[in-house]
Amino acid sequence: MSIINKIKKSLGWEVRRVKPQYDLNPIIYSQLKPLRLPLILIQIVMMIGTLGYVYLEDYSIMHAIFQSAYTLTNTGFGALNESNFRNETIVFTVCLMLSGFASLIFAVGIVIDVIANGTLRELLKERKMLYKIARLRRHFVIFYHNEYTIQLARQFRENHIPFVVVDPSDNIEQIAKENHYPYFIKEEPYKELAFLKSHLSSAKGVISLSKNISDNITLIASVRLYEKELGRNPFLIISNAETQNEKIRLKKLGADKVVATPSLMAKRISAMAIRPDMENVLEEFLYKKDTPIDMEEIYVNEQSWIVDRQLKDLRLRDILKVSVIGITEASGLFIQMPKGTTVIKANCRLLLVGSQKGIARARKIINLTTQPEDI
Repeated sequence: MSIINKIKKSLGWEVRRVKPQYDLNPIIYSQLKPLRLPLILIQIVMMIGTLGYVYLEDYSIMHAIFQSAYTLTNTGFGALNESNFRNETIVFTVCLMLSGFASLIFAVGIVIDVIANGTLRELLKERKMLYKIARLRRHFVIFYHNEYTIQLARQFRENHIPFVVVDPSDNIEQIAKENHYPYFIKEEPYKELAFLKSHLSSAKGVISLSKNISDNITLIASVRLYEKELGRNPFLIISNAETQNEKIRLKKLGADKVVATPSLMAKRISAMAIRPDMENVLEEFLYKKDTPIDMEEIYVNEQSWIVDRQLKDLRLRDILKVSVIGITEASGLFIQMPKGTTVIKANCRLLLVGSQKGIARARKIINLTTQPEDI
């Protein structure tokens, strides 16, 4: 370990080297295989030239290598003893020059063919992207590009949420450039290859935004199977649906959250029509970037110290300026605006409203097994 890395590690700046879960190197090497023949041919000609000058002109090895190199590349003469060459050496030099010229022309032709007709350039660019994606942690993988993806990506960028877009379109690189997708993969979304390239094993969740319910069903099933193979905690799977019936089907198949676009649009328009000012409040405090007020639902596990205590014992409003505006019990019953005397049960979810910093601290306090001293 270098001194710089040791210093970084001691300061907590440890450099983490990560590799993609899908290795493109074998494919890249297969693209480079045609270059082996011209390289071998050039080396053979160099060896013949070096041995020839050692034998014919009694050169040292280094002088023979130098003479062979600039004879082979036709870069000129005059550095050594060319003016005193014997006839045999002159003939040998002419043959070496012609062989070198032919070898270099052959090598250039192979290189042009590999670059022009192969996929080497695309593979190298994809390899670079995979290494960038491999550094992500707790990111979201968004499958399928459409207008929903464009709007969602904009919201994620504004809120500094890392994400990877996966789509099978041939022009995905151009699409990503136009819509400012920082990370993208060209692959069929339902394939395991897409999961490996998008580093899904380290992701927080999956978002499937296809307008075709069959695509969403296939993807949800594939992700749940991949999840079992990894033996990890369940992914958060979010999908979209065009009808209420599709929403119910996707939830039954394993989606955690499903947004029915027509229903959501109808609710927003209805809210605008009935309470126009409320829509301004939502835009200002819930949907705005860096909003001073946030809302989050926090799960209360069985080991939490707040289980079987009254809500007022948490003192969240006094200490953190956070309010509990709802409690969803394990049975599914929702208690709206609970009183301070409401008893908190295990496996319930508390709906909190407050600043992002306050909610983050409240989450830590709620998940503790022992009561903090300052409460």
